[in-house]
Formats: sequence, structure tokens, C-alpha cells
Amino acid sequence: MFTIDRLILVAALLLLLGIVSSKLSSRFGLPVLVLFLAVGMLAGEDGIGRISFDDHRLAHGIGTLALAVILFDGGLRTPMGSVRVAWPPALVLATLGVALTGALTGAAAVQLLRLPWLDGLLLGAIVASTDAAAAFSILRTGGLQLRRRLASTLEIESGSNDPMAVLLSLFLIQLILGEPTDLWGLGAFLVRQLGLGALVGLAVGRGAAVLINRIRLDAAGLYPVLAAVCGLLSYGAAAVGGGSGFLSVYVAGIVLGNTRLVFQRSTLLLHDGLAWMSQMVMFILMGLLVTPSELLTIAPQGLLLAAVVTLVARPLMVLLTLVWFRFPLRELAFLSWAGLKGAVPIILATYPLMFGVPDARLLFNLVFFVVLVSAVTQGWTLRPVADWLGVQGVARAEPPASLELTSLRDIEGDIVDYLVTEDSRAAGKRLRELALTEGAVAALITRGDQIIPPRGSTTLLPGDHVFVVLRSDTRSLVDRLFGSRTSAHEPLGHEMEFPLQGSAVVKDLRDFYGIQLDAADDATLDEILRRELGRHPDVGDAIVLGSVRLRLRELVGDRIEWVGLSLPPRKDEGT
Repeated sequence: MFTIDRLILVAALLLLLGIVSSKLSSRFGLPVLVLFLAVGMLAGEDGIGRISFDDHRLAHGIGTLALAVILFDGGLRTPMGSVRVAWPPALVLATLGVALTGALTGAAAVQLLRLPWLDGLLLGAIVASTDAAAAFSILRTGGLQLRRRLASTLEIESGSNDPMAVLLSLFLIQLILGEPTDLWGLGAFLVRQLGLGALVGLAVGRGAAVLINRIRLDAAGLYPVLAAVCGLLSYGAAAVGGGSGFLSVYVAGIVLGNTRLVFQRSTLLLHDGLAWMSQMVMFILMGLLVTPSELLTIAPQGLLLAAVVTLVARPLMVLLTLVWFRFPLRELAFLSWAGLKGAVPIILATYPLMFGVPDARLLFNLVFFVVLVSAVTQGWTLRPVADWLGVQGVARAEPPASLELTSLRDIEGDIVDYLVTEDSRAAGKRLRELALTEGAVAALITRGDQIIPPRGSTTLLPGDHVFVVLRSDTRSLVDRLFGSRTSAHEPLGHEMEFPLQGSAVVKDLRDFYGIQLDAADDATLDEILRRELGRHPDVGDAIVLGSVRLRLRELVGDRIEWVGLSLPPRKDEGT
């Protein structure tokens, strides 16, 4: 039997055990990273598997690749709206916040653990950053539904704080080893890491979007693979050029995820699977790397350090850096508690081992212990803490089915999943009463675990998911149908004409779209056009009624089938 045969068998068994153990996460609320670490530790030299693994360079390489995959998937699922509302506080946390946390933790480690100053500060820098893998896993699959700005701040912080942690760790290692360093070089390194990482991510993300939509591949399965390759390209190009590969791959994911792509859903599904596989491989490998018997010897110091990071350094840093961003006190408290540690500190803890720093093994074990305590205590209690602080948002039920437009080219169409809520304008209405615009049709309705074939007589109930196939230019109008009755209508654009059925009545147009017409509530657009024209209507005939322009688009026999509705140009726009 070849060695590779045994490796494949062992790897398959470990991953199988990891997948099966993930069921405990949903049942008992235990974070999956704890379970994967436990699988690795059980398989290690002190566990039942008796696998001896101490190749820190290999662990660092595999961990880096896995984290790049996880960050790319996280970027793909980060809406641009979340970036807009959260990037200022997240950027402060990812830079100044990491430095403050590292300094506070390092000073405490020096005083409490009797470490040399440089060793203590290095230890603080390594454990200062939050972890993207842990944050994405718990916030997106752990049942938490935080308020948008709060959740976005945590996610973007965890996806962008690696450059500062890497910078501080390498700088302190150089000082410990007596290598020449200077503050100007430190500042230049940080600027290059952040600036080049962001620029490469933007460039590769935009280029990848054009390539994916324009290339004509024979195999549909290659499109998600192409997206993954572009993500790795963004990491490699930035890292080789001296920028942050982690920041670059995250930014590239955000750009791609907020662009219309062919086979978009297939791409998301593939990268979701890759991210899960990467988490398992990374955390199981990190579990193999540690020796549990060594952890027991440093348990008192590890608990003390974990308490300092969680209860002192992180809360104080959050208060000092975010007080200017007007977060409510409850949200500041949650941000303090949600500083999850994970793979990044463990990967950074391999740096002292690779560079031959004295006491590197002690630092590694302390970091691993802090990560383990953080994952168990913070990860396990995030949901009850969020409930206690009242920072949970409204949960959106996931539909039991999905649809996808599959095309080998970019088409002007979308399938949108609309959730019918209690105060939705569509709640309690029949489909035929929705006055759907031309180019929009209800293709599927799911109710609980049932599929409801859409018919004109189908009544929409709260909790229903309605999948609407629509042209992209009608999206804003269809959004109004399923919006809240209490929300204000966004003004219609002057540059667009919305097609509506001639049978649509004035009352429905007012209720659903906020369109005011000077006519009886039960009057149809067909009747209004005939009355105002005073003759037999022809295609192209148009009238202006108050602030609305109506144009006849299509006749079927003697019946007005479709009417174009628009706002007349403003005086400063000409005619």
C-alpha cells in the first residue's frame, strides 16, 4: 500500500467525522470550529488517533490557502449596502483597534505572565485580530440575525484586520531577533499592505466579472471554478507584490458578489462548499498541530490571558475607538463580546516557530488556548447574549426551494425571492390583484415546505416566498408590491416608463405603487385612456393626467392590453 493511500483514507475519515460532528453545532449551539479543533486533537498524538504532526510550515501554507477561500466566499456574500454602512467603524477596528488590543493584551501578559516585554507584545499582537472563519460561520450559519450595521461591522472587521495583525507580528519578531527595523518602514509596510491589497482586489474583481460574463466556456461547471481561480489570483498577485493577500481576496469577493454573473447561484453553492471544506481542513489541521498535554501545563496562564483579552482589552478598545460612531451602548457591549478568535491567531502563532523565536512553543500553546477558550465561551454564548442585549434583528425565513436563470451570456433578467410579511402590501391579495408590470411574472410560491403553483386566484399569505421572474428595469416597481404598507414610496424615476396592464385599477396603483391618478378608485387604465382620448385609441397615443403620463403600448383586438406609465420630464430636463 502506498503512503498516499493511507493519507487519503485518514483524511477522508477525519473529514467525515468533522461533517458528522457539525450536527452537534445546530443541536447544542456549539461552534463548529470547536468541534473541528476537537476532531483534530482527538486524532493527534495525545488522542486516540495517535497521528504525529508538527510541520508548522505545511500547516501555515494550508491554513493560508483555506483562509483565502473562506474570505473569498465571505466577500461573495457581503452586500455592497453592508459595506457602505459599516466600513468606517470596521476600518477603525481593523487598524487602530487591533493595535490597541495588542498593546493592552501585551502589557497584561508582561505583568501577569512574567514574559519579556517583546514576547508579551508579540503575544498580544497575535491574539488581537478577530477571525473571519469564526465570524462568518457563527454570524451566517449560527442562527444569529443581528441588526444590519452591527452584523456588517463585525464581518467587515474580521475580513480586513489581518494586515495589521500580520504587520505587528512580523515587526515584533524582527525586534526579538535583533534585525534592523524602523518606524518609517513599519508605516510604509502598513500602507502597502492595505492600499495594494485593496487595489488589487478591486482590479481583479472587476476584471473577473467581465471575463466570467463574456467568455464562452463549453462546460457550465467551469464558471464557478473560474471565479475561484480569480479569487486565488487576487490573493497571489497582492501577496507577491507586497500587499495583503487576505484583504485582496476579500475585496475581490465583494466586487464579484455584487455584480450580475452568469451561473451566479452555482458559483455561490460551489464556494459555500469550498468554504466549509476549508474550515474543516484548517481547524482539524490546527487541532493536530497542538499537543493537548502541553496545553494542560499552561492552562492557568492561558485562562488568565483569555480573560484579559475578552473582558478587558477588547471592551476597552471598542469603547475608545467606536464611541464617536454613535453605536448604542447595547451594541457596543455586543461588539465587545463578539471579538471571536479562530484560525488567524493560530496561523500567526506559527510565525515564531518558523522564524526560530525563543519560547515560540510557549507562545503557540498560549495562543491556541486563548482561541479555544474564545470559541467555547464567546461562540457558544453569542446568541443568548444578543437576545439579552436586544440586538437581534428580524429573522428572514429561508425558502425551501430556489430558482435560477441559467444562461451562457448575461441577460437582462432576474429571479427575485420576495418574502410576504404581515405588513406587506401583497399580503392577503390574490395574484391577479397585484397589478404586476409587464415583464414580471410569479413563477413559484413556497409556503412552509409546500410548493404552491401560482394562479391568478392564489391568495398570498404572510410567510410565503414568491419567486418573480422579471426584467431588470422593472425591479424597482415590483419591489413596491412586496414592500411594507408603512414604508414611504421611493419617487419614480423620470427617465423610465413602467408597463402596466390596461385592466389595472386606480386603487391598486395607489395602494401598491403610490401612484396618484385623478380618477375613480375602480376606474381601469383602459377606461381612463378611452375617456381622455375621446376616440378609438391607437398604439402610441399618450395623455398626461396630473403628474403621470400614460401611453398606449399594446392593443389586443379592441382591448388595451398594456399601458406605459411614466413621469413627464421636469422643466429643467426639456421635453
